[in-house]
Amino acid sequence: MNKILGSISKPKLSFWQIFNMNVGFLGIQFSFGLQQTAINPIFLFLGASDDMLPILNIAGPITGLVIQPIIGAISDKTWIPKWGGRRKPFFLIGALIGSLCLFAFPYSPALWFAVGLLWILDVGNNMAMEPYRAFVGDKLPAKQLSLGYQMQSLFVGAGIVLANASIFLFQDWFGGIDGAIDAAGTIPKWLYYSFFIGAILSVVTILWSVLKTPEIPPTEEELAEINEHRALPFSQRVKIPFVEIASTIKEMPRFMWRVAGVYLFQWYALFIYWQFTVPLFRTTMNFNTSQAAAQAAKMSTTYNITTIVVALALVPLTLKFGGRKVYALSLFGSAIALLTIPYITDPLLVLLPMILFGIGWAAMMGIPYTMVSKIVPQKKRGIYMGILNMMIVIPMGIQTVTFGPIYKYLLGGNAINAILFGGVFFGIAAILALRLKPKHAERVYE
Repeated sequence: MNKILGSISKPKLSFWQIFNMNVGFLGIQFSFGLQQTAINPIFLFLGASDDMLPILNIAGPITGLVIQPIIGAISDKTWIPKWGGRRKPFFLIGALIGSLCLFAFPYSPALWFAVGLLWILDVGNNMAMEPYRAFVGDKLPAKQLSLGYQMQSLFVGAGIVLANASIFLFQDWFGGIDGAIDAAGTIPKWLYYSFFIGAILSVVTILWSVLKTPEIPPTEEELAEINEHRALPFSQRVKIPFVEIASTIKEMPRFMWRVAGVYLFQWYALFIYWQFTVPLFRTTMNFNTSQAAAQAAKMSTTYNITTIVVALALVPLTLKFGGRKVYALSLFGSAIALLTIPYITDPLLVLLPMILFGIGWAAMMGIPYTMVSKIVPQKKRGIYMGILNMMIVIPMGIQTVTFGPIYKYLLGGNAINAILFGGVFFGIAAILALRLKPKHAERVYE
């Protein structure tokens, strides 16, 4: 047993218990994989220009900035046994919203409709993802946090692999002439099936985790606090999450501010990569949008297969060498990948740098969460995970607003230059990651 807060005792869980706990991330990340690879091509199919892609993706940063910390703060004050407990009610609702949007997405009749659906889809995904991060921290003792979050990283890779594999396989199987020629204003039928599968997985995998993993009940002290919160007038309860977010940011450990510096460059670079791989392959390989989307899906499949393979292997490496060094080295590898792929024109050889990118992605999806989860208080883990997500979506928001003009006027509207720009930012993130030293990771609780 590992005593963390008050009378809460966290038993060590088996490998398969941790596995079952994280299965729901498969469906969430299948949806995220479609956002990475399929939604920007849909915007292009519906008439968007390349320089419009950053601003059209602003839904993700804004909904993440608003939804995740609020859901985190609310879930910290929630206990509904009939609906699963503290966190599970929220990722059930989020999964249902996301599933409905995925079913509707391929039927988008116009660009404005697809952009609107992306906003709603992002609300659902953020509602599901934030409490899921806190859920793992709630359940696991400190010594198993690394395994828990790297298991999430494994399912991140698996979900995105399935999403992207479905894109290029369905194009090959069902594309026909539609997969070879882009019809203006039309979403190809072969792309529909990936969204349908994602809609089903979103709900089924979340239900698996909900049914297989009970939440730890709150202590009497926490339950009294929750009941006291419920007794407040509705108007006051609405204000509390915003007040708590503001006060928590003020008292945030210095270590988290250093993570924010890394995230600024890391997530700016990631958003560039996801938005401009399709334009890149139209430039370097003379592909049309359908062909470029399929190649981008193969790239994503390659790096996420790597993530699946290395995610759990990073656990002993971080224990031996420290999360800071492994994280920084992984970011350097991602920088090398992005600085290399614009100069490779062979569709098979260009997959090789994605091995380095996949190692980086595995580290990004696991190591920072492990670091932060160890230093924040149990009773505020939800809100802290929401704040950590704010550190992700703020750089994404900055990118969506600033990179369109940068791409058009400073980079000459050239997708090669865009990817190289992202590689430089990954290099800066790696240097900043070396500053994440243990002495700055003040423990907020004992």
